[in-house]
Amino acid sequence: MALEHVVVREIDRAPAEVIERLRQAGVATAHEAAGRTGLVGPRVLPRQDGVTIAGSAVTVLSHPGDNLMIHAAVEVCRPGDVLVVATTAESAHGMFGDLLATSLAAHGVIGLVTDAGVRDLATLRELGFPVWSRAVHAQGCVKATPGSVNVPVVVAGQRVRPGDVIVADDDGVLALAASVAPAVADAADERRANEEAKRARFEAGELGLDMYDLRPLLARLGVEYVDRLPDGDPR
Repeated sequence: MALEHVVVREIDRAPAEVIERLRQAGVATAHEAAGRTGLVGPRVLPRQDGVTIAGSAVTVLSHPGDNLMIHAAVEVCRPGDVLVVATTAESAHGMFGDLLATSLAAHGVIGLVTDAGVRDLATLRELGFPVWSRAVHAQGCVKATPGSVNVPVVVAGQRVRPGDVIVADDDGVLALAASVAPAVADAADERRANEEAKRARFEAGELGLDMYDLRPLLARLGVEYVDRLPDGDPR
């Protein structure tokens, strides 16, 4: 018989060097390298600027307006993990604030991603604890309802499994299965090298039309070059 509420202590994590390479790549490049999969929906937003993190997901499934299971999750976190919190129904409650951030940071957790809300944002920024959330909302929580830790959850339309590599920055949040993370990191490294070469060509003044050989495509699509629109053209 399946257990209704569980705290799973052990999860499989990707190698630290793979996680670091994905952090260096950032969300946009890693997302492209992953075949444009794994992106958390845009309603989960960064609540600080200029921060990039990557780590293994410790997942939490909570009742709306109840942060009991977040407290339970702290015990099973390891240094470098990212806490990912979902709720069983939509919620904008401020389920996470500076005290929980202090507790998580003491156990080496590097950030939070949640489809619910956070509070005490100014203090979170002072602490340097980065969060990506659906809302910033002062509505408080209780600690009364069971949930689960380290089970699959859905955050803004994206399924997140325990141990997934989470990459988060100003562009949003990406979740990648630990099993594919090494291949995605390799592809991301190749993309970064390719982009650096292209950047140098753009800096030298080359046009994207020529770099990507787009002029024949424009011609096939019937796009014409004219010096001026004819008199009387309504556009």
